[in-house]
Amino acid sequence: MDERRRLIRVRTRHNKPAFKRRGLHRKVKLADVWRRPRGLQSKQRRQFRAKGALPRPGYGSPAAVRGMHPSGYEEVRVFSPADLAGLNPDFQAVRIGGSVGNRKRGDIQTRAMELGLKVLNAKDLTRAAPEPAEVEEEEEEVNEDE
Repeated sequence: MDERRRLIRVRTRHNKPAFKRRGLHRKVKLADVWRRPRGLQSKQRRQFRAKGALPRPGYGSPAAVRGMHPSGYEEVRVFSPADLAGLNPDFQAVRIGGSVGNRKRGDIQTRAMELGLKVLNAKDLTRAAPEPAEVEEEEEEVNEDE
């Protein structure tokens, strides 16, 4: 496990350039996602140093920690409480799917806590209930108006 943590630290410290799409600063509608420059006279395609680096082999992270969460856990997407069966809390963490509603999310989070699993995108699902003093004040105001 110590070797894994060291490799994750190396990965985050890795001096990797920000691979920017050509012309990103010119147009608002261009998304900030990498696209290979294909223009015949493109300086970036021809690898002029000042025009930004191209993704190449060698910039990747170590194979042992590739795709791992920065906390050191392997991410597992979960959509129902049944998906939690058979997960190892020492190496795996849970990410609840975005399409899961609050009721099922609460079930998944409580079940994960029972199993000792870490939830990477946990939400506070306690509803803000009005305090009894506030309810009494509102009733008094209604009675005074009548």
